[in-house]
Amino acid sequence: MTFLPYVARYQRLHDPPRSQSHRQKISVSYFRYNGFMNSGRIREIYVTSPHTMRDSPQGKMLEESNSLERQTFGNLMHSAPPDDDFSFRNSASSAPSPAHNGDASPYIGTWEGASSPYTKSPWSSHVVPPSNGNHYPNGLMGSLVREEGHIYSLATSGDLLYTGSDSKNIRVWKNQKEFSGFKSNSGLVKAIIISGEKIFTGHQDGKIRVWKVSAKNPSVHKRVGTLPTFRDYIRSSMNPSNYVEVRRHRNALWIKHFDAISSLSLSEDKKFLYSASWDKTIKVWRISDSKCLESVNVHDDAVNAVVAGFDGLVFTGSADGSVKVWRRELQAKGTKHFFSQTLLKQECAVTALAVNPEATFLYCGSSDGLVNFWEREKHLSHGGILRGHKLAVLCLVAAGNLVFSGSADMGICVWRRLEGDHSCLAVLTGHNGPVKCLAIEDDIESTAADRRWILYSGSLDKSVKMWRVSELAPPHLQQIDSIKRRQIEGLSSPSPSPSTQSQSFSPQGRR
Repeated sequence: MTFLPYVARYQRLHDPPRSQSHRQKISVSYFRYNGFMNSGRIREIYVTSPHTMRDSPQGKMLEESNSLERQTFGNLMHSAPPDDDFSFRNSASSAPSPAHNGDASPYIGTWEGASSPYTKSPWSSHVVPPSNGNHYPNGLMGSLVREEGHIYSLATSGDLLYTGSDSKNIRVWKNQKEFSGFKSNSGLVKAIIISGEKIFTGHQDGKIRVWKVSAKNPSVHKRVGTLPTFRDYIRSSMNPSNYVEVRRHRNALWIKHFDAISSLSLSEDKKFLYSASWDKTIKVWRISDSKCLESVNVHDDAVNAVVAGFDGLVFTGSADGSVKVWRRELQAKGTKHFFSQTLLKQECAVTALAVNPEATFLYCGSSDGLVNFWEREKHLSHGGILRGHKLAVLCLVAAGNLVFSGSADMGICVWRRLEGDHSCLAVLTGHNGPVKCLAIEDDIESTAADRRWILYSGSLDKSVKMWRVSELAPPHLQQIDSIKRRQIEGLSSPSPSPSTQSQSFSPQGRR
């Protein structure tokens, strides 16, 4: 099967006219038809569900077929309330539990017995071969291949791994074994984020689901709400001033996203949840009462990423090619965000953002395969560009002194930061499709002298891979690091020869 690279700037396509009007659609993702051509030769392309091919002025494009259906909002009598737990039904869950023979239940537990989708663990383990001195033990530790859908989102919490896909299922894994699972009736799971005992999932249909782990049984998850809540939805519907124009001759409540959720992020104090959407807005939610405090029109095109950073700043990246900074101010009734500055404006779409845990660097991935970064200590001045991918960067995650970038070229670049400079530590390969999401956690074998991380990568090849990565540089990079330290300290030293550069690939990010 051939996987095609992303074209991250989303284009609007129109269906045939209906009653003198056009119904506008925004697809979830596009792939350029000629992305994998060699010497101008066109290869046969196999397209699998849920994607469909269609023609456009730019050539043949691949489009996800289950794009968001637009709802008509006018007043309360003509509004369709969100499908959430406050509706009067027998169940607070999104789907019946397999353990209950199809009967509706508010609890979705483990898939036990004959109802399990897997007769054996779908994980396959890999042994990392020891290197000299047991240093630099980077390598693949395990692989999970799922037949039910492409992997779009990952999240870790303690020893648990959450995976979301276009099957609408959220699976929970523990020690490379299935621990639990639950399903939502919303669209594909595009984002997962965990705050304490609550799990937030962002979906293609614009809804944000809220789940909670059972206190009696940690393998059981209960859906406890939807953002916005049904109560807030009804209250807002009563006031005509709460409606905003989202399309020509079409209005919607400002507290609700009307297009796909693309990203979720938590504030530094974990009190606020930020949601980014292709409706060009971000919304601010208070976690304690699930109330929408603010909706901000941040870009001229789809918002692909949002990350709450440092000093009360929030960063947004968009398909319009810009990265913007927003300043949060607390007020009596909630929060207010003000535009601060634009860090980047380019032709290529911004596809991913990440802030390192020490909150000293902001990283931005884009559809041209580059990773830009800015330094906090230098008042968000541009620090440089990391060049390592041939196709679009689709995801970023930072941990310790490392930065990981996943790409449509099916590779993961591992970048190591030293005194503000970055070098490519390794390139992780093994996926057969674009790397769509990344998640990271501490390795239990990590030490102060050898800090290690467990990296999870999800791909459109329907697999999740588990990697172990050490911050220790291999010998050829340790020599470069030693020379750089001596240069920083003002000591004379010859420049490293080309033979000492990273063997993973030649280009390195420089100032």
